[in-house]
Amino acid sequence: MKLEDIAKKVGVSRSTVSRVINNQPYVGERTRQRVLKVIEQEQFQPDPAARALVTGRNEIIGVAIPQTTNVFFGDNSYFPMLLQGIAETTIKRDYAMLLWLGHSHEERAGFSDRVSKNRQPDGLIIASVTEIDPLFSRLIDIKRTFVMVETPPRFTELVNYVTIDNIRASEQVVEHLANLGYRRIATITGQLNMGDGAERLKGYKSGLEKAGLPYDSKLVYPGQFSRDYGYNGMKHLLPFKPDAVVCGGDTVASGALEAIHEVGLKVPDDVALVGFDDLDVAVQSDPPLTTIRHSVQRVGEVAAQLLIDIIEEKVQAPHHIVLPTELVVRQSSDPNALKEVMYPVVA
Repeated sequence: MKLEDIAKKVGVSRSTVSRVINNQPYVGERTRQRVLKVIEQEQFQPDPAARALVTGRNEIIGVAIPQTTNVFFGDNSYFPMLLQGIAETTIKRDYAMLLWLGHSHEERAGFSDRVSKNRQPDGLIIASVTEIDPLFSRLIDIKRTFVMVETPPRFTELVNYVTIDNIRASEQVVEHLANLGYRRIATITGQLNMGDGAERLKGYKSGLEKAGLPYDSKLVYPGQFSRDYGYNGMKHLLPFKPDAVVCGGDTVASGALEAIHEVGLKVPDDVALVGFDDLDVAVQSDPPLTTIRHSVQRVGEVAAQLLIDIIEEKVQAPHHIVLPTELVVRQSSDPNALKEVMYPVVA
C-alpha cells in the first residue's frame, strides 16, 4: 500500500497523509485521527528512505564508546546500564540505535574515523572520552550533533551534555568519613583524563579542605575505572596506613576490598571503603559498599531524549543537564549501618 492508497481511503490529499505520518502541523485533529485510523487498520509502514527525504532524518542515533569490548563486557556493569537507558528512549521515540565499541588493536584515531565518517546517524551519544580524544575534536571540527554523558574536556559552553555533580558528591563522601572520625582518608581515582575521574578527585581534595584535613599526595593513587586498578591501588596504599579509602567507582572499590581482605584486614574496622555509582557490585560486596547513587540508566535515557529533541529541533543547543545524586551509607564505612541510609547530595 502507498500513500496514495491511504489518501484515497480517507478522502484527503497525498500531502495530507505525508504530513500526518511525519507529525507535521497544518492538519486538523479530526482529519489526523481519520488518517491514523486507516494507517493502523492497513498496518501501513512508511518507506524509511522516502520518509528520510521528507524529514531530512534517518531516525537513527549513534552511540560511540571508545572502550574496548573486554572492558565493556567485563566486570563493569556501567556500560550495559547506560545502553539500557539509551535503548529505552530510542524504543519510545521510534528511533534505531547504532553502536560503536573500540577494539584492543585499534588506536583512538582509527576509532574516530570509523565513527565520524558514518553518516547514517542523525546524531551521536559519546561516553568515556579523554581530554585529547580525537573523536571529540573531530566532532567539534565537523560540527556534528552529539551529546556527552559526562562533562566535556573542552568547549564546555558549546557541547551538549548530561552529567552529575561529581565534585559535590565526592565532597560529601569525605565529609561523611570525617564525621565518623576517619582522619587518614586516601583515594584510588578513576581515569583522570576523563571528566568523571578528574572531577571526583577535585571533590576529594576540596572535601578534605572543608573537613580541615591535610592533603597528602602519598594517599592518592591515580587509577582507572577497573577492578585491577582498585586492587593494585590498595596494595600500594596499605603501607601508608589509611583508615579510609574513597574509590573513583564501585568496580575500583571491589578490587580494593579484595586487597584488604587478602592481608587479613577488615572493612570497616581496619579500613573504611567507599565507592561511586551504586552498581550491582556495591550491594553484592561483603560488606555492602557505601557509595554515591545515581541512576546510570537514567543518564542514558536523558541523554537520548536530549539528542532526539535536538535532532527534531524541540530544544535549542547547547543544552546542559545535571542529574541528582545521593550518598548511600552501608556497612563498608559505618559498622552501625544495619541497613542502607540515603542522604541527598545538595550543593
